[in-house]
Amino acid sequence: MSKFVITKRSNGEFQFNLKAGNGEIILSSEGYSSKAACQNGIDSVRNNARTDERFERKTNAGGKFYFNLKAANGQIIGTSQQYASESGRDGGIDSVKKNGPDAEVDDQSAA
Repeated sequence: MSKFVITKRSNGEFQFNLKAGNGEIILSSEGYSSKAACQNGIDSVRNNARTDERFERKTNAGGKFYFNLKAANGQIIGTSQQYASESGRDGGIDSVKKNGPDAEVDDQSAA
């Protein structure tokens, strides 16, 4: 079963990772100053994951492929891992579309 895992960074910020059923991280968030803001980010993934236009397909300088999931206002909600191929990246997008809207939340932050 897929899940959003909320953790607290050493600098006090909260972040989430969307993990597929196999435990692989398929999307990582930025740092948030509060747990409530982090939860809002998760809600934004749920609301935007089904819309293909919200996925920005990118290639880094080293030739690796990745994607950003963006909100309607253009703000980045989460970023994928780096993939060796376009097909790998596209599979990651499909996984977010499939798993993001209904994933449970696993809060592993101490606060």
